[in-house]
Amino acid sequence: HGNPPRGQGELAGPRPPASLAAMFADGTAPGADVESLWRSAWSARCEAKSCQTVRISTVESAAQSHTSRDAGVQTDQSKDAVQDFQQEVRVDYTSLLSFLQRVEDAVIKELNKNWKSRAFDGFEVNWTDQNETVLCLHTLSYPEAQDQNLQVTSVSWNATGSVVACSYGRLEGGDWSTEKSYVCTWNLDRRGLNPQRPDLVVDVPSSVMGLAFHPSQPSLIAGGLFSGELVVWDTSRTEDPVIWRTGLTGDTHTDPVYQVTWLPDAKHRNRSRLLSVSTDGKILVWREEQDGRLALAEGFAMVAQQIPRSTRLKKFPWGEAAVGVTSLSFSHFDPRVFVVGVEGGYSLKCSTAAATPALHGAGGSVPLRAPAELAFSPHSGPIYSVSCSPFHRRVLGIGSGAARWTQNLFLSCGTDGQVHLHSMLQTQPIVSLQLSKKYLFCVRWSPVRPLVFAAASGEGNCNKCFWFTGDVHLFDFEKSSHKPALSLKQAAGERPVYCLEFNVKQSRLLAAGDATGAVRVWQLSSDFTEQGPREMSRLEQLASEVMD
Repeated sequence: HGNPPRGQGELAGPRPPASLAAMFADGTAPGADVESLWRSAWSARCEAKSCQTVRISTVESAAQSHTSRDAGVQTDQSKDAVQDFQQEVRVDYTSLLSFLQRVEDAVIKELNKNWKSRAFDGFEVNWTDQNETVLCLHTLSYPEAQDQNLQVTSVSWNATGSVVACSYGRLEGGDWSTEKSYVCTWNLDRRGLNPQRPDLVVDVPSSVMGLAFHPSQPSLIAGGLFSGELVVWDTSRTEDPVIWRTGLTGDTHTDPVYQVTWLPDAKHRNRSRLLSVSTDGKILVWREEQDGRLALAEGFAMVAQQIPRSTRLKKFPWGEAAVGVTSLSFSHFDPRVFVVGVEGGYSLKCSTAAATPALHGAGGSVPLRAPAELAFSPHSGPIYSVSCSPFHRRVLGIGSGAARWTQNLFLSCGTDGQVHLHSMLQTQPIVSLQLSKKYLFCVRWSPVRPLVFAAASGEGNCNKCFWFTGDVHLFDFEKSSHKPALSLKQAAGERPVYCLEFNVKQSRLLAAGDATGAVRVWQLSSDFTEQGPREMSRLEQLASEVMD
């Protein structure tokens, strides 16, 4: 307990004995440096090197051999295999003949049944893609004509279906007789098509009211003028395209020519004749002359006195008053039969075989005949367009080994805004459709669908209808016999559509011209271009309603 205090930092505990303290004493020894041998040895073996490899050189070479050789490998055929093969192709002709004799009657019966079947009438395999909507492919125009406020009066497709032409004129107001107009063409298959730059522009000194391409010669196009003349242009001749014209003679129409139609020449297979329709009441047929003239070959005149009395035109007094013809359509089954529309609102069935002289006061180089055979129930205003069905035909009786009657359907439209569906055998229409409270200027039957037609209308809504009246109406009797399947708004504002034409070669295309001076090319959907398997039967049923 009497131990003195320990110094700061000393460890607590008992003191060592004196003998041990002498042996171990604190001391400081000098430091020793030991040099590292492994570091020097390692550094002697290491050098600073770059990680970049030397440049790699490459060479391209073809692996094609310089020589070639064909060799065939045919396995050897043993005699046994040949015998087996010959045994497989042996025919027991006696048994085969016996079999064919047993089934002959049944096979002939089924073949006759299939031959008489109409299940696939009108059915065609369609290898093209399906289109579900109607599209406007092109809006074509000629700015210079639009600057003059000219309207598209007619459109036509050429024989190949690739070129569309339009005529410019004026259907309302202005001095028609002296105003300059144009005929324009566009090739829709041409690369770099410019919708506002026609491929060909023909200047015409008078309004062109009707236009028609030649049915087999793609470059020929005929036009009827307001002056009463007819002109034929060759679109392959850009310098002077006029190749035939009537000129102003005693045979020329005295009123505007509203329609021209090409006809086959019965005497010359390689030639065609040109038919013209005018409000002067005359239907004239022209032949081509070598000196560039169109000479009158035959003609007809519509005279009020010679219209069948049961439905005489009340507008004209008894006498020799001419009946203005506005439109014409030939039967697709009888080349002698045609239908005309007249200013009095009637459509008339006519024949080129008529022999009765026309009571027409005007003289000419060829005597005119009276072609009217039957007048149909009228519209309440002038008729602007008629169109015969390219599908319907019915044999009603056989006499002297030939069909006595055929029934054809046709459409008519006019200023009363109605479309009439008629049979050529009965005066009353099968169907009357009120499309618009304004004018209907054109109607055309589809070339591929028996129950489809298109109509071009004026502006405005129809108070009697439950749909908005667009400018181009597409009807499908398979869907409805009372309203359009689709109405397309073509012109800006409420401007009317004056003309339209289906493309026979490219059935999906429909061209329509309007009062703004534009031609729209519509691509129709598959609904309007693909014929159903029972469509002809439905057309027969529709036509039969008038016969019941």
